[in-house]
Amino acid sequence: MPTALITGASAGLGAEFARQLARRRADLVLVARSREALEELAGELRGEHGVAVDVIVADLAREDDVERVAARLRDSGDPVDLLVNNAGFGLPLQFADNDIDDEVRHLRVHVEASMRLMHAALQTMRGRGGRIINVASVAGFISRSTYSACKSWLIGFSRWANAEYAGDGVSVTALCPGFVHTTFHARMGLQAGQEGVPSVLWLQAPDVVRAGLRDAARGAPVSIPSLRYKAIVALTGLLPRSFVARVARRGRV
Repeated sequence: MPTALITGASAGLGAEFARQLARRRADLVLVARSREALEELAGELRGEHGVAVDVIVADLAREDDVERVAARLRDSGDPVDLLVNNAGFGLPLQFADNDIDDEVRHLRVHVEASMRLMHAALQTMRGRGGRIINVASVAGFISRSTYSACKSWLIGFSRWANAEYAGDGVSVTALCPGFVHTTFHARMGLQAGQEGVPSVLWLQAPDVVRAGLRDAARGAPVSIPSLRYKAIVALTGLLPRSFVARVARRGRV
């Protein structure tokens, strides 16, 4: 059985990755801060699909917790075949008004933890083969506060790593959804139809995960679910950056 390790697995896209991979008979390692939520999901997946599910309770803003997850990825005796870097959270766009400690934690979770876990995964994947999915965002194609900057780093690094390690049998894919019906936006108080975000721009989590898994299997460096978001990303490359930045102030992706 292949084994997948998923961060931010207690809810949202992380939980959906877990459910879809369990249906494909993959064994799982679920990582998040909430033990109760992880154990509940683990019990559900064991009961419904008969797969092995391990739980690691970790806060990826803490270096010692990241190292515990990295140690699991470096375990060549029980190797991980798929790493899904999904853990993350959003902040208000007003960088200067945000608490700087929150901004640093945001950077650690989105960039530093993802980098450390990719480095650990590559120690056992190179030559043996494996896949890494970094959950980024279409915000990574748009200049808009630190969230966009973090996601832009994930996209750029995934593109490079996908080419660099293809010869070792490893694919690295940046999954770039837009607005998705998950608890991520709900925690920020954002729902469909609010802050000028039309309902048509909201995606369903199962569709996003299916697209990410499909494109990762194809070895694609970037996965943008839905034709409408592919068109939006293409358009951002043609329009003046100042205009894109003004439009991007509306809503939170």
